[in-house]
Amino acid sequence: MTSLYSRFCNSSIGRKWIVALTGLALIAYVIGHMIGNLQIFMGRERINAYAETLHSMGPLLWAVRAFLLAAFVVHIVVTIQLTAENRRARPERYSVKEERRAGAASKSMIISGLIVLSFVVYHLLHFTTNTTNPEFKVLEDAKGRHDVYAMVIHGFQNPLVAWFYITGMFLLCLHLSHGFQSFLQTIGANSKKTAPVFDAGSRLLAWFIFAGYTAIPAAVLLHLLHT
Repeated sequence: MTSLYSRFCNSSIGRKWIVALTGLALIAYVIGHMIGNLQIFMGRERINAYAETLHSMGPLLWAVRAFLLAAFVVHIVVTIQLTAENRRARPERYSVKEERRAGAASKSMIISGLIVLSFVVYHLLHFTTNTTNPEFKVLEDAKGRHDVYAMVIHGFQNPLVAWFYITGMFLLCLHLSHGFQSFLQTIGANSKKTAPVFDAGSRLLAWFIFAGYTAIPAAVLLHLLHT
C-alpha cells in the first residue's frame, strides 16, 4: 500500500491530481472565507458575531487553518516539481506562436503562487495573530467581543496595506483562473467543445472572487466603511 502511494505521488499523473485536489480545496475555502468576510457590510454586530462563532471552534479552527496552509504549501511545491519535470522532458524553447498562445496566468503560475503564499502569511500575521499590529488584540465592541469590524477598518486605512491586499488578490485570482482550467483538464472534463465555456467560467469565477475580496479595502479607502 505504501509503495503504491509512493509511486502515485512520484508519478506525473499523481502529482497533477495532488495539485488539482489541493487547488480545489483552496478554491472552496477562498469562496467560503469571502462570503464570511463580506458580512462586514452588514455592520459591526454581524461581522463580530460571525468572528466570535469561528473563534468558539477553538482547536478545530486552528486544525482547519493548519490543513489549508499545508495544502497551500504542497500545492506550490508540487507545481514547481511538475514545471521542472516538464522542462526536463521538453528542453527546447517554445516557438513564438506557442509562447503567445500561453496566457499570462499560465506563464506566471509559480511566481504568482509564491507571492500569494507571502500574502497569506502576512494576512495571518496581520488579522489572525495580530503580530504586525498588536494593538488590534485589545479592540473590543460594546459586548466585550473582539471588534473585528474596527480591526479590519483600521487595518485597511493604511493605503500601503490596502493596495498590497488588492494586488495580492489580483495575483491570487489570476492564479485561480488558470488553476481551475488545469483541474478540469486533469479530471478529463475539458475538451475542444467545452474549453471555451470552461475558460469563460474560470475567468468569471476569478473576477467574482477578486471583486468580493477587494470590495472591503476599497470601501475603507473610499470611506464607505468607517468606525
